[in-house]
Amino acid sequence: MGAGATQAVRVLVSAKVPHTVHQYRHDPGSSSYGLEAAEALGVRPESVFKTLIVELSDGKLAVAIAPVNCTLSLKAAASALGASRATMADPAKAQRSTGYVLGGISPLGQKKQLATVIDSSVLTHEQIFCSAGKRGMEIELASADLIQLTSAVVAHIAARTS
Repeated sequence: MGAGATQAVRVLVSAKVPHTVHQYRHDPGSSSYGLEAAEALGVRPESVFKTLIVELSDGKLAVAIAPVNCTLSLKAAASALGASRATMADPAKAQRSTGYVLGGISPLGQKKQLATVIDSSVLTHEQIFCSAGKRGMEIELASADLIQLTSAVVAHIAARTS
């Protein structure tokens, strides 16, 4: 594990989960971190998953993971997590809670384990990509490993946009 290893990578190494770390030059002007990652890595956008932090009706934060070419249904995410509603978390709150910066929030290795829901499309991919905890760095791993490591609920929470 190199000096640039993030907490997300450390979690995978510690759990002995097979994975590959991919790095690319992040463009600070990019409007979509996830679509930028898919293009830079030359992979289909539906196999790259973004990590979004939502705030549930009880004030608790949770993680919603969806393909980068989809939009998150806050209503579906709330329902899957047993809440009456959800809103996107305040960016500063999301960064404080996870220990990661926006555009680099990984579902793995967050400061505190949050309730997590992942879009059911994950089940159609053997391998997926998600943030390694830093802009310009993605982890490729088995979808089943991501579900297990995050204790995620699998539910239909995303609608395709492209």
